[in-house]
Amino acid sequence: MKYVFGPVPSRRLGRSLGVDPVPLKTCNWNCVYCQLGRSSPMVADRREYAPSGEILSEIADALARRGGEIDWITFAGSGEPLLHSGIGGLIEGVKRMTKIPVAVLTNGSFLHLADVRRALLPADAVLPSIDAGSADLFKRIDRPHPDFSFERHVEGLEEFRREYRGAFWPEVVLLKGINDTERSLEDIAGVLRRLRPDVVHINVPNRPPAETWVEPSDDEGLMRAAAILGKVAPVVVPGEASVETGVFESLADAIIEIVSRHPMREEEIRRALGRWPEGEVKAALADAVSSGRVRTVDRLGARFFAAAGSRYSAGERSEGGPGRHERG
Repeated sequence: MKYVFGPVPSRRLGRSLGVDPVPLKTCNWNCVYCQLGRSSPMVADRREYAPSGEILSEIADALARRGGEIDWITFAGSGEPLLHSGIGGLIEGVKRMTKIPVAVLTNGSFLHLADVRRALLPADAVLPSIDAGSADLFKRIDRPHPDFSFERHVEGLEEFRREYRGAFWPEVVLLKGINDTERSLEDIAGVLRRLRPDVVHINVPNRPPAETWVEPSDDEGLMRAAAILGKVAPVVVPGEASVETGVFESLADAIIEIVSRHPMREEEIRRALGRWPEGEVKAALADAVSSGRVRTVDRLGARFFAAAGSRYSAGERSEGGPGRHERG
């Protein structure tokens, strides 16, 4: 399938069927921690990047085949889903098909627009990004398109929260020494108090980030975040989930599908592809890299396999894909 993937086990959403309504790295932010690499170029224009009818057709097909295995249908994937101008119709289309709840993972930056807020109201859960409690850290971590500001971001989230009746679960991605300090966390807590979240999800970048200097917060930082943010709302801490492969026509298709959304180490890929012999997986991985359909990224002593089109900053060794002879 082109726009639908999974179901993927999630610590937050159980078995989640992913819906990817925009192309790889179609985003108005250029987050330093993004596991899919840099947004190059950033985009801020909302339009129908993929035909809504085709997306809904794929969702219907997935439901017909695996509906009993799906806990949530989640709009997320490889870019900012709210850039798709038909997001409201997509959510409503899913709601007409099934009683399975709908979640939207978004940076939340378009929520200052009334029509976007209305489009999200039928969703059962919305998970926006709140990585900073100040304009300076917002620019340093999320690196938004020039059309977007920290003040507009927070004001849009506040407006949405006043109107929205579903589950409101902001996510904070913690970076060591950047936004996991006591001062930074108190600033984030101040924003969260204005938003009155039901739950706060804490996450860390545990896959190759767009920038090599990014480090995940350590245990001390996570405990500090849970203590400070936990005064505002219940906190969900990081947990690693395995990945299901769904139904694929070939081993190569399964590998490309997995690493296009989630850069993974070889052992993780082998576990996810347990129905194929280990030797076949290793051979298929090697072929995918040599043919340029998948690239590798070496970080902190570990090798990850990622989408061929992903861009990362200089400082890592890489093979395969368009990044073989250039540095991000």
